[in-house]
Amino acid sequence: MKKGTKRKSAAAAKTKEEEQQPHQEEAKKPKRAKTAKVVSEPEYFDDHRELEDLWKQVFPVGTEWDQLDLLSEYKWNFKNLEDAFEEGGVLHGRKVYLFSVTEPQLLFMNGQSKVTCIPVVVAVVSPFPPSNKIGINSVQREAEEIVDMKQMKMDWVPYIPYGKRGASVERLNSQIFILSCVQRRAGLKHMKEDRVKKFEYCLPYFYHPFREDETEQSTIVDIMFPAEPPVVCEFDWEMDELEEFTNELIASEELTEDQKDEFKEFVKEKVREAKRANREAREKRKKAREEMDQNAVAAFENMRFYKFYPVATPDTPDVSQVKSSFINRYYGKAHQVL
Repeated sequence: MKKGTKRKSAAAAKTKEEEQQPHQEEAKKPKRAKTAKVVSEPEYFDDHRELEDLWKQVFPVGTEWDQLDLLSEYKWNFKNLEDAFEEGGVLHGRKVYLFSVTEPQLLFMNGQSKVTCIPVVVAVVSPFPPSNKIGINSVQREAEEIVDMKQMKMDWVPYIPYGKRGASVERLNSQIFILSCVQRRAGLKHMKEDRVKKFEYCLPYFYHPFREDETEQSTIVDIMFPAEPPVVCEFDWEMDELEEFTNELIASEELTEDQKDEFKEFVKEKVREAKRANREAREKRKKAREEMDQNAVAAFENMRFYKFYPVATPDTPDVSQVKSSFINRYYGKAHQVL
């Protein structure tokens, strides 16, 4: 072998040894233990039903401010109201206006009885708002007052279901409207007491131009004769004979003999006022119907009222025995109670 060839072979062998050395050193190093990959548990969230909080969003008209918290005393369930908007339900595909009232009732729960504030939702099926007015009335007030809703910071606003709360209200084309009130309890301390009480005396107002209400059909007048003490009674001009009625009050010492003539004139005037009011109301309704177009007439005639009570659950009192179709003196009775 030539001398140059031998030197080349030795150099090649050295280069190969140098290339293998880092791999050998790496092999001598202790192997690092593999870290197990942590797989986090999937998070589960309760899916909200689209209309789950619908009943809570409706302002409970006429409820005393200090009783609003009592509506959260139980986990009331209004699944019946939600189902009414599903296909086949009484409110499905219809334009609906909702308001809420509170009905205090003596109820039993866990073997005990107590007065409980029951939230009740009234649904009005109508192509337009049933009213933009609120009635203010109570036994303490001398006269009934009908005012615009906005005077009491109330209005009909679209309800936005859970799944659509990222969308703008204008694009929703909502068919569900709720009676809302923007007055907050924190602001009450800056109001006069009479103004605060007005909220508690509010009643959802409704005027049907073609139907007489119970007041117009009644032949009874309330009498509060100014005496010491006042003589408070009811007089039915169809059933009661005034002379006999007055003598009975004298016999029971509620009225004195020398007050007899004055009392009789007082009652006659109250009867005249009531009859005049009934007559004017009938004339007003007749004129309203004559001036109204047929579409509006049909809308009023087809308007329907539905009254929803909470459904029975193990966590709430049983309300099945206290359900009533009566809404209030303006709306009268519901077409259906659910």
